[in-house]
Amino acid sequence: MSAAQMQSDGEQRWGCLESLGLSPRELVLAEALQMEYDALSRIRQDNKTPASKSLSDGDEGGSSKPPPPPQRELPVPPPRPVPSPPGSSGQTGGWGSDPALQTSSNGQPGGSYAQPPAPGKEPLYILETGPRTKSHIDGLPPPDEPPPALPPRNPLPPLPDPPRRPPPTPRDINLFSPEVDQPKLLSTDTFNYDHLNDSLSKLNGDWTSPRGRRGVGEQAGKPVARSKTLPPQVPPRTYVPAPKPGRTNRRVSADPVSLGSRLNGFGYELFQVSEERDEEVAAFCHMLDILRSAYPCNDLSKNAGFVWSPCVTQDELQQVLGVSIKVTVVSELFREPLTFTCDGSSTVDLLIYQTLCYTHDELDLIDVDDYLLKVSGKAEFLHNKQTLASLEYIQQCLKFDWDIRLHLSKRASVCTELARTEDDDETPSSMNHGILLQERTIRQTVTREALTLLLDTFHNEAESFLLSEVEIPLHVERLVQSVKALCSSLASVETPDVTSALNQLPACPCRLQPRVQKDVTVLAKRENREKVVEKLTSAILDLVELYCSTFNANFHTAPHSHRPTAPIQEAGMVTNVLSFSVYSAHRIPITWAASYEGFFLSCSLTHGATELCAPQHTSKQAVSKYLFHLVVWDQRVCFPVQINQLPRETQLTVTLYASPLPPPGGAEEKGKQRRSIEALGWVTMPLFNFRHVLTCGRKLLGLWPSTPGSTGNARSSTPNFSQPDSVILQVDFPTSSFEVRFSTPPPAEFSPQYEFCRLDQHSQKQLRDILQKKSLFWLSQEEKRLLWEKRYFCHAESSRLPLVLASAPRWEWACLPDIYALLRHWACMNHLDALGLLHATFPDQECRRTAVQWMDTISDPELLDFLPQLVQALKYECYLDSPLVRFLLRRAIADMRIAHYLFWLLKDALQDSQFSVRYQQLLAAVLCCVGRGLREEFDRQSWLVSILARVAQRVRDASLSSRQAILREALDEVKQFFCVSTTCRLPLNPGLLVKGINIQSCSFFNSNAVPLKLSFQNMDPLGDHINVIFKSGDDLRQDMLTLQMIRIMNKIWIQEGLDMKMVIFHCFSTGRGRGMVEMIPNAETLRKIQVEHGVTGSFKDRPLADWLQKHNPTEDEYEKAVENFIYSCAGCCVATYILGICDRHNDNIMLKTSGHMFHIDFGKFLGHSQMFGSIKRDRVPFVFTSDMAYVINGGDKPSRRFHDFVDLCCEAYNLIRKHSHLFLNMLGLMLSCGIPELSDLEDLKYVWDALRPHESEADATMYFTRLIESSLGSVATKLNFFIHNLAQMKFASSEERPVLSFAPRVYTLKSDGAIRNLFVCQHMKTYSPNKGYTYVVKVEREGQQGSTLVQRSFEEFHELHTKLRLIFPSSKLPSFPSRFVIGRSRGEAMADRRKDELNGYVWHLIHAAPEVAQCDLVYTFFHPLPRDERPGTVVNTLHTKPGDFSWSPVPGKVAGEVKLSISFKSNKLFIMVMHIRGLQPLQDGTDPDPYVKLYLLPDPQKTSKRKTKVARRTCNPTYNEMLVYDGIPRGDLQQRVIHLRVLSEGAFWESTLLGEAFIPLKSLEPGQHWVDWHQLGTGGSDTSR
Repeated sequence: MSAAQMQSDGEQRWGCLESLGLSPRELVLAEALQMEYDALSRIRQDNKTPASKSLSDGDEGGSSKPPPPPQRELPVPPPRPVPSPPGSSGQTGGWGSDPALQTSSNGQPGGSYAQPPAPGKEPLYILETGPRTKSHIDGLPPPDEPPPALPPRNPLPPLPDPPRRPPPTPRDINLFSPEVDQPKLLSTDTFNYDHLNDSLSKLNGDWTSPRGRRGVGEQAGKPVARSKTLPPQVPPRTYVPAPKPGRTNRRVSADPVSLGSRLNGFGYELFQVSEERDEEVAAFCHMLDILRSAYPCNDLSKNAGFVWSPCVTQDELQQVLGVSIKVTVVSELFREPLTFTCDGSSTVDLLIYQTLCYTHDELDLIDVDDYLLKVSGKAEFLHNKQTLASLEYIQQCLKFDWDIRLHLSKRASVCTELARTEDDDETPSSMNHGILLQERTIRQTVTREALTLLLDTFHNEAESFLLSEVEIPLHVERLVQSVKALCSSLASVETPDVTSALNQLPACPCRLQPRVQKDVTVLAKRENREKVVEKLTSAILDLVELYCSTFNANFHTAPHSHRPTAPIQEAGMVTNVLSFSVYSAHRIPITWAASYEGFFLSCSLTHGATELCAPQHTSKQAVSKYLFHLVVWDQRVCFPVQINQLPRETQLTVTLYASPLPPPGGAEEKGKQRRSIEALGWVTMPLFNFRHVLTCGRKLLGLWPSTPGSTGNARSSTPNFSQPDSVILQVDFPTSSFEVRFSTPPPAEFSPQYEFCRLDQHSQKQLRDILQKKSLFWLSQEEKRLLWEKRYFCHAESSRLPLVLASAPRWEWACLPDIYALLRHWACMNHLDALGLLHATFPDQECRRTAVQWMDTISDPELLDFLPQLVQALKYECYLDSPLVRFLLRRAIADMRIAHYLFWLLKDALQDSQFSVRYQQLLAAVLCCVGRGLREEFDRQSWLVSILARVAQRVRDASLSSRQAILREALDEVKQFFCVSTTCRLPLNPGLLVKGINIQSCSFFNSNAVPLKLSFQNMDPLGDHINVIFKSGDDLRQDMLTLQMIRIMNKIWIQEGLDMKMVIFHCFSTGRGRGMVEMIPNAETLRKIQVEHGVTGSFKDRPLADWLQKHNPTEDEYEKAVENFIYSCAGCCVATYILGICDRHNDNIMLKTSGHMFHIDFGKFLGHSQMFGSIKRDRVPFVFTSDMAYVINGGDKPSRRFHDFVDLCCEAYNLIRKHSHLFLNMLGLMLSCGIPELSDLEDLKYVWDALRPHESEADATMYFTRLIESSLGSVATKLNFFIHNLAQMKFASSEERPVLSFAPRVYTLKSDGAIRNLFVCQHMKTYSPNKGYTYVVKVEREGQQGSTLVQRSFEEFHELHTKLRLIFPSSKLPSFPSRFVIGRSRGEAMADRRKDELNGYVWHLIHAAPEVAQCDLVYTFFHPLPRDERPGTVVNTLHTKPGDFSWSPVPGKVAGEVKLSISFKSNKLFIMVMHIRGLQPLQDGTDPDPYVKLYLLPDPQKTSKRKTKVARRTCNPTYNEMLVYDGIPRGDLQQRVIHLRVLSEGAFWESTLLGEAFIPLKSLEPGQHWVDWHQLGTGGSDTSR
């Protein structure tokens, strides 16, 4: 063999063995030690061969032998069959599925199959001492033969020689393959045991006497007995459900793996166990069995096999129940589509019945339930019992004026491949389904095979050490090296028992310690060496046992046995203080040893977010070097808390601190450095396990690294074993002969409820102020004390229960009866309010169970709205099984849409390293419950997402010029995906079923993340293509959360009867840094709309109005678009302010042609403004600019529609404020989700400040009105838009052709005919919306009779010239007249001069080069617009709409109207001046500067004067100012009259009276609220209410 071949063979061998969990260095060490041992063994065998042969001859001659020594009886498990593994042949050997480890009688691989034991015989699980013959145990092979084969995890009946299945092809780690039995080892590829066998064969090939095999004439060594000093056997699984037939009859395999007989050692075996050896996981799987049995596959109501179309709640049906709905039904059952006009309250089955009336003559034999209606273009079906108005699809169509198209089909023809089957029902619950869903490789446990190799090496070295008479230091070094290799593979943990045993050996190069044995002669005696080996072996076996129980390894040192029944002691009766011992911290990084000193631990007890006592600290220690670097404390920690004072959900948190080593500077710097302390890591664990038993025994706890600023996040109660280099803490809890169990006490019998009014006035005010906070996060200790003291007076408002429970001082066992009684007698909370009890503040199991019980009334569509919060609330559950987990699993089984979104939310949560284990288990539970069909669908979706992520990465890495080509090339992989998987549902919405991708229609966006615009082929031939945006590199979780909040706000508004016309689109994160966003059709960004008027279009007022006019040419269409704009703009203002959405530029605000405005890209929220250096770019409360106000007002002056807009904003704002606790609860549950801008209470405080829950509605109305004025008056927003326009010019694509802002579409030479002549014949004066002139152009075309007239303004001519310059060089274009003139720019002379100049311009333009004269811009400019076809109209004006005129009162009689809000309460008269409309202009024709002055008559001294601020230059001002009169007795109110005067502020303090009104208060009752318009009279005229 050549050197290259040997090198390649070695690399392949080590590459395969690395999968065992061992590093090459460890394997080299093990191989070297094994080879040296084998050489010594061969020498000894050569010396003893004659004696052995004679002894063998003597045995054959029948010589007698002394009887073996008596043996210790060991328990063995009950008999069970050992079937052959599926796919194995008759030549399978005794090492399980590893053929390289199978031997025949002559020591060669490939021996005959060892027969299983006969029925009724018990297999030997522990190797007994003494010679073994067939007389000892029948049915087992003799020691020289291989042990029986390992059975599979789930025993299967033997198959007649099935064909051997090839190893599976490695798949992407994000994909899930349900047909592959997943290994326990988490790896990116499927574990291939063939490579393992080859590697072991190569490793053993050069050994003369491989372990476990002996040649002819070799002796069997003495069997080994386990040390009697070891603790009792710990069973691998202590929870076994009662036997039951079917899938719930579970079994844990415990399969012996013999390590062979050894010379003078200590015997040990490793038993294979299932992944359910963990008690909690086993109990959880048993719960899954019971839960799944309640949802059999034949229950079609819970297992339809397809996706139902979502519905809305009953509260959202108010506005559409009486609306007539036009529905079109298509089907293969009839040729032509059928159109019906239905009432919103009509049910789906009634519509089906009406449709069948057209296709069937006899309806008596037809069952309507045999038919289904499907949404056209989506894979969503309608419930037959639902009303049409309750369907979300119908409401969306009504909102955007879409056609409602449904497809009728027979239920039997509908594909139900996603339904659960009988095989799914019979399959036992397993946690294997989630292994390949990990998105990173986590090395958790060493494999059984690798540990077997290391144990063999240690055994051999121990034998050599025992047999050695000379060169003891050499054998000591080799023995210590083997122990170090073992400990290194077992998480680099060195227990005190291992250390103590090694200290009895002399010092060696790999372990130089001052406490080791100095006298080497002590080991000259064999009995001393045997004691050392026995103690060392016992310590190693204990370490293996500790490792197996800590890391949930798939093997164990003891067979399965039932937990012995131990006496139980109630935790509430134990008065001992809590204490435990801390030995050391293992796996200390070498960098810490060089950078820190004074390591100590801080131990604290917490319940929720409350500390139960002061933290306890250990002494400060330095890093020590034994086998590894570790910090040894060996100290007892004692808390001043008795066990009966511990709540059930108490968490122990241990934090590792150290002081940085001082720099080499001066003494002062050293002193400062020494005083600083850094937190290096922490770990949290529950003191009571899932069975509510107090923890005991030795524990290994992996520390999570401390990160700055993470104090507000939830902390996992799972140790950190996901990171291979995490520091491991060794803790010893006291053990006893009984279990300390925390039993749930019953509620107390007495829990009174008192009326709130029974409290004194001072207490009522105090309590009311506390309850108005609506959030438990800002309760002071004094407020908590008062609230708990007065808890029996707070029952009137059920939503305040979280505040009351958060004030409970203690949650120990003795206090729980009173708390549970309060919980039981409390009025049932709304399911939305119950979210507040799922915070980390409430870890109590009974409290959370009650919250989930109240939430059980929530409908499936509502549950989807709050599903992200519930997934995050799983972090605050103490145990794997909980009422919340069961609730989510039940809903996921019964509804496929919930299962879909729950899968992706859990998959996204896997990225949270602290909770990845918990979420992986829950994800596996979901996949176990939903069945094989849906698992395969999730597999396809994950595969598609991973492909799209690679495509997006390639496009982002490419240069700008080559991105489109790279995109089309990379999308071929997506095309290949659909060749393999014919269909796939998009993660964005399970109702979007696609079958391919339109590569030519795909593109990308020129932003930093380079999102992809993808066009998928709809599986429904009647549906349009499905366009989505795929982002990679942006964290979409923040966008998801923001859109979720806006969606819930919109639902609250609709439930209150206020439809804000909001555009709600889907956005979903499919992993950290990637996700999908729904594309809204017929929408443009404000930047594109504004730049149609030039790069300075953001400073102009008319772009938005012109754009809407262009796309809505008729008056009715434009009026509807403006109405949509007013409502949606108001909703966006309120939503963006409450959520603090920042980074608002004109590229992330969009406008639909229907007038609906909406925001996108929520990368900054909760007030985290985008910074430009040290300057905040967002300097206004929300985006509301003058061009938006221009659309609302219908011009540049305020109108009555602006009053409506302000009222809408204030009403919408106050409606959200009523639900402040809901939004604070939802955002509070997301504090631990990992979003950087929502990580602590300061971020949540922003929303609390924005909602102002402590203020009245009137104060909030005034406050929001000031915000509108502030936003409208700011120039910073327009400047920000302008800067963004300049920044985006570099991204402008050459393929984007400029268009005219006032033209609704593009016209060409081919569509209109060639222009023969152009002539500007006259100019016309215009007055609205601005004074100026327009020019009438006569257009003559070839082949057309006569000519057409079009009217264009000078600004529009200038826009044409500007757009032409973007396409053609200036040399090809005629010169354009100057825009700037001296003097009055609107004079008649100027218009005449410009008419002549424009005539010359159009003549040269039509006679320019053909590419200029015949371009689309020129033909679009001179194409007649709708305004040109209406004779007598004025060009380029916004036509006055009905109801949009400025209110004009009759001179001398009525001078306008004023809107007031009047109320009387607690001897105070509240008058809010809201709006005024229809004021008369001043005598010079200018608009007044109005303000309001009030007097409360009678007032002879004029002391009751109150007045508002001054509004500038408007006849329709808005104030929303509150004027208050205090100290007015109720009896005097009827005698009072409000004298209101509206004046215009003039020069030198002279004001002009615009109107006045007298409003008597004789009919105003206390508590009554008047809101009305009052007429203003002139000339002293009186008007009354």
